[in-house]
Amino acid sequence: MNASNYEPVTFSELNGVRYLHLGTQWVQGAMRLKKPYAIELEYAQQMMAWLLFLDPCNEVNSLQLGLGTGALTQFTNRLNSTIKTVAVELNPAVIIAAQTMFDLETHSTRMNVIQANALDYVLNPSNHKLFDNLQVDIFNGEASGPALNSKEFYQGCFNVLKSPGVMTVNLFSRHPSFKTNMNNICDVFNNRVMLFQEVHDCNVVAIAFKGPDLKVSWKDLAKRAKWVDKYLHLPTKKWAKHLQKNNVQPKDYLFI
Repeated sequence: MNASNYEPVTFSELNGVRYLHLGTQWVQGAMRLKKPYAIELEYAQQMMAWLLFLDPCNEVNSLQLGLGTGALTQFTNRLNSTIKTVAVELNPAVIIAAQTMFDLETHSTRMNVIQANALDYVLNPSNHKLFDNLQVDIFNGEASGPALNSKEFYQGCFNVLKSPGVMTVNLFSRHPSFKTNMNNICDVFNNRVMLFQEVHDCNVVAIAFKGPDLKVSWKDLAKRAKWVDKYLHLPTKKWAKHLQKNNVQPKDYLFI
């Protein structure tokens, strides 16, 4: 694909926040200029929900499909000195923008940003069973639903995960693509899927699990969320409560 086939990268700034666009008014990512290493958008913060279930203090391999501003990749890579992150982005201009306009520190030897098609990447057997967590946020400039949503794609996402492994996906709740995505994710992950409540611009983050059955008390999950809030500086205190309210689960335990 030559450069003329990629969507144009544009920017805007408002009230101290810089936004990434792909030639339209739709926001593809954001960075607060005074806090370049923080995750600004609420849905993007929720994409880090794997931290409730996997210990970032261990050696973790993390994969992001869709780089955007690089907020998820950068935040993950800075959690500790052992985490390794890979980000796959199709549009080379987005990669350049993340580096030059959104302070993505690609000099880290533990970070690898790859210009490639995400579908090709997850279908490649050499990438299977490499990652503990996977974050999927792939949209075109019109933000008309995820650019990749087939069962084949989500099967590839399942395959790149280790066991146990956690996937988070950014979806649009009020777009026709939502049902297609949910059906395919549920089919591939054997219905082991939860949803956050809808936030700004109809964003809904889905969480899918691979590996042994998970059983944890909601109280323990709430304690874990408070730990993440305190030590990793994400506003996670209400996550357990919201997940319990928004999903059909037993009163005392999350069982999935």
